[in-house]
Amino acid sequence: MKVLYFAWLRERVGIAEEDLDLPDGVTDVAGLIEWMKTRGGGFEKAFTEMSMVRTAVNQVHVEPSHRLGNGDEVAFFPPVTGGSV
Repeated sequence: MKVLYFAWLRERVGIAEEDLDLPDGVTDVAGLIEWMKTRGGGFEKAFTEMSMVRTAVNQVHVEPSHRLGNGDEVAFFPPVTGGSV
């Protein structure tokens, strides 16, 4: 699967994207995030405050319970605000 990191998440983990095989035992976004934290360093720091992280799978916003497959594209990014009034 391709994993993309945007904004301050990219800065904390130190990379913009990477290709990963779905880790053993990981079946959903929540499991992937927990696995990411075990990588230590910037990964642990990036995924500590999950209220500040949003996830999209295959360019669709998803909840942590969303199931994952090896062919998925997973993007992590901060909440987005803006628009016109």
